Formats: sequence, structure tokens, C-alpha cells
Amino acid sequence: MRLVIALLAVGLLLAAGRYFDVQDYVLRFVAWTREAGAPGMALFAGAYVLATVLFVPGLLLTMGAGLAYGLVIGAPLVWLSANLAAAAAFVLGRTLARDAIARRVAGNAKFAAIDRAVGREGFKIVLLTRLSPAFPFNLLNYAYGLTQVTLRDYVAASLIGMIPGTVMYVYLGSLLTDVAQLAAGGGGATAAPWWLRLLGFGATVAVTVVVTRVARRALAEAT
Repeated sequence: MRLVIALLAVGLLLAAGRYFDVQDYVLRFVAWTREAGAPGMALFAGAYVLATVLFVPGLLLTMGAGLAYGLVIGAPLVWLSANLAAAAAFVLGRTLARDAIARRVAGNAKFAAIDRAVGREGFKIVLLTRLSPAFPFNLLNYAYGLTQVTLRDYVAASLIGMIPGTVMYVYLGSLLTDVAQLAAGGGGATAAPWWLRLLGFGATVAVTVVVTRVARRALAEAT
């Protein structure tokens, strides 16, 4: 029942996001925080956490922090906010659905073995997926809560793995001069430094290899 309620809530949130112009509200909020000083920074952090938990894409807020506060202040602010949000979503996912997943996994030796393997390799897998732009941030926060990855490994890997992406998008936002440019996309990831794009590509390849090996070992263990 908790899982059904959670899925319905997510569906309603996604529907509401389509009905209301979420981007417009985000842009207005960024414009306000730019003029609000320290109180605006505190509210920005709270809004970032809430938006992540509610599956609102964080790209505009992340680049908006660069526009509003610059790289030196914006990057630490987003990094802290994103990690708080990731931990909150992880705990919610584990609280709402982990027990149900565990019961289903327990009845299937192969799935149970993969679940254990992911738990053992949790830090490495979380770190690589955080480094890779190919994996959706908001969805992963909840998905990892359904695995055996420990909260400690999840938080530690997220803290390290989010640094490059955070710096990249806040930096892109810092290059903008007004909210209108932010609404237009700000140039996108193609404007990022080459080494950051290379890091993301390398992490994508690495996590694919690691997860494949983990799954293969887990299946061998089960069979």
C-alpha cells in the first residue's frame, strides 16, 4: 500500500509539473534569490532539496546558482543542497519501498545475489554514476534506496562524485548575465570545458563495465 501511494504521488507530481509552468516559477525564484542576499541563499538550499525530492529537474536551479552567486559561492551552495536532497530521497525510497523489494528479492536467488553484490560494491557504483551525466540524478536517489547500498557509502560517494558536475553547471550559469539567457538554456553542456565532458564520458563507460562485472559475478554466485 505504501508503494502504491508513493507511485500515485509521483504520478500526480509529474502531472502537476506538466500542467503548471514549473520552469517559469524556477526562473522567477532564481531572479528573486539574486537580489535577496543571505536569506535568499538559505531559501535556495531549501527549495533545491524540495525540488529534488519532488522530481523537479535541478539543471535550472544549478545554473541559476551560478547566475545568482557566481562560481565561488554557487558551487558549494549547490553541492551541499544537492547532497542533502539526495540523502533525503534515498531515505524516502528505502522507507517506502525497500521492505517490499527485499521480500520479492528473497524469493529469487539470482536477484538476491545481485542485490547483495550491489551492496558490496555500492560505493564504487554510486561514485561512477554520480560522475556520469548519463544517469538521471533524481531517479537514482530513490533507486539506490531500494538496493542494499549503505547510507554511509551512498552519502560518501555522492559527496565526491557530485563535485565535477556541480562545478561544471554552476560555472556555465556564472557565464550568463540575466535570467532570459538561463531560460534559453545557457549554452548547454557543449559549452563545458573539454576535460569535464571527457570525465563524464569516461565515468559512463566505467560504470557500464563495473555493473556488468558485478552482475556476472552475482549470477555465477547464484547458479
